[in-house]
Amino acid sequence: MSPRVGPVGPTQTLAFVESPVQLLNVLEWAHHSDGRPPAAPSGPAGAPPRAGDGPSWLTLVVLSPGDPMTRGQLRRMAELARGEGHRVRWEEARGGPTAPFRTVGALAPLLRGAARIVIGDPFSRYVQLLLTLVREAGLVVVDDGTATMEFVAQLAGGERLVRWHRRGGRPGPRDLVFAPVSALARRRLAPADGSTVEVFSAMPIGTVPDGVRVTVNDFAWTRSRFGPPRLTRGADLVGTSLVETGVVDPDRYLTAVRSLARDHGATRYFAHRRESPEKLHRLATATGLEVCRPDLPLELIARRGPIGRTILSFPSTVVHTLPLALAGTEVRIAVCDIDPTWLTDHASPRAHGFLSGVTGTARDVHRLRSVGAG
Repeated sequence: MSPRVGPVGPTQTLAFVESPVQLLNVLEWAHHSDGRPPAAPSGPAGAPPRAGDGPSWLTLVVLSPGDPMTRGQLRRMAELARGEGHRVRWEEARGGPTAPFRTVGALAPLLRGAARIVIGDPFSRYVQLLLTLVREAGLVVVDDGTATMEFVAQLAGGERLVRWHRRGGRPGPRDLVFAPVSALARRRLAPADGSTVEVFSAMPIGTVPDGVRVTVNDFAWTRSRFGPPRLTRGADLVGTSLVETGVVDPDRYLTAVRSLARDHGATRYFAHRRESPEKLHRLATATGLEVCRPDLPLELIARRGPIGRTILSFPSTVVHTLPLALAGTEVRIAVCDIDPTWLTDHASPRAHGFLSGVTGTARDVHRLRSVGAG
């Protein structure tokens, strides 16, 4: 079992993260907040840290997943968070059938005593369950990639919270069982009675509902801590997990990657942490690309360098975040659209429109036509 790191006790701000990108964006939010703690929590909770005590006002709780790649990146990000002076608490939240009960029970006192809760994934069932224990606390939602765009849109439309690639499908048995908890969490995430929910995002946000305050994440912490990077002459290609989520056909994806690498002289392929080893082995064999499995989020990898002068990507979060993280450098971000013929029969009816919107709303990127994948 992984050890818990840092002191445990009443805290002013409690952040829950389940992915490396979420943890990165909590660090960006904390940097943007400039160490300003919230008002003291109401109720019988212990006394919060004083404003002059440094960044210990923030406790990061890692709800560790089972995937080895994600766990490895989270451990590296946790080291960076500790280096910034934040408390880090590692929870084996998925370590067996009783782990959720132990985790929720252990975190309940912290949840009830917190003045502010920061979450990275409002669609997470784990996070939704924890939100049902929150009392009078301010809420902050930091980016978990393009899902943030969908979250704000669903909140504005009064819809139930469903991940974009699952919209249009029928709820499964587990969805129906969890529906009351999800509904309660959604009400907690919706501003009411003059309260405000902050969304800290690098994504383009459309209609913003009343009571939601959007704060722009410009990756100032990343740029202040890393780089500028050394640039190579070639191009690098960023992978996606659209095959793993059942949106894109694996054969068409492989052909598209081969075409991009050939046409743009790419030599490296930065794999998404969720891409399967079998798919990556097949891709490396078929394309000759060097497959790299980053130990940190790509924004940090690119900022540290070396990185190609051109970064090729499919529609994903990085087409919005990399231009910010690499501001002031000569790196060009080029995005290849997803052709409708690449989609699987199981893809959501909204898949192509959503992915096109991800690309179309990106700033400071060069848009490529979808390559032949026949």
